[in-house]
Amino acid sequence: MSPGAGTSPRTDLSPGGPDGEDTLDLRLPDGFLAHLPDPATACGGSPDRGDDLLDRVADWGPTVTPAGVFHLVPVRVERDLPLISRWMNDPAVAAFWELTGPPGVTEDHLRAQLTGDGRSVPCVGVLDGTPMSYWEVYRADLDALARHCPTRPHDTGIHLLIGAAADRGRGLGATLIRAVADLVLDQRPTCARVLAEPDVRNTASVAAFRSAGFRCRAEVDLPAKRAALMVRDRHPRRPR
Repeated sequence: MSPGAGTSPRTDLSPGGPDGEDTLDLRLPDGFLAHLPDPATACGGSPDRGDDLLDRVADWGPTVTPAGVFHLVPVRVERDLPLISRWMNDPAVAAFWELTGPPGVTEDHLRAQLTGDGRSVPCVGVLDGTPMSYWEVYRADLDALARHCPTRPHDTGIHLLIGAAADRGRGLGATLIRAVADLVLDQRPTCARVLAEPDVRNTASVAAFRSAGFRCRAEVDLPAKRAALMVRDRHPRRPR
């Protein structure tokens, strides 16, 4: 994503850390990162600003989930900033996203993506017509994350937060994560994996990703956190 892995975005459902059941401790050899290209130029140069690196997220449309009809709607700052800023100032969210403060703090974070090259798309998650979550869909292979763990071409990452406290802790996060991962794999045929990197302290988030079909492949030291690298591979789905 535009600001770089571990800089401020966090996958947030509620505080905690992973159980480590199938987790590796991924530590790259000393000096390894110095030999890696910058993710921004890993594909032979910075992508053209007009390129759509995520296959037109705005055109993905709604999807039916057990919780209702869900739609990822790309952010419009003028419309969405007050709501997203309010969510960022919720203490449960702020513990992981670190974007508390006046609306300008959140606005800077959003505009960094919206004026970038398209490798990260911020979205509002709308459930049955109600905005209730914030998402970032990003090219993990072009993100700073790729400098800290192995990625594959077209790997797609997601960050999220659930806005209202009443929507947390009842399985809704896992339902929506599964739906968004399905959307990514449906709409991005070149993508074979969906990634996430929640803070290892965030047990509820890691559990939600597990319930959504992800596995924890490693623990990764990022600049601002130790993360659980969650991976959902393209595979036959179980019926909803």
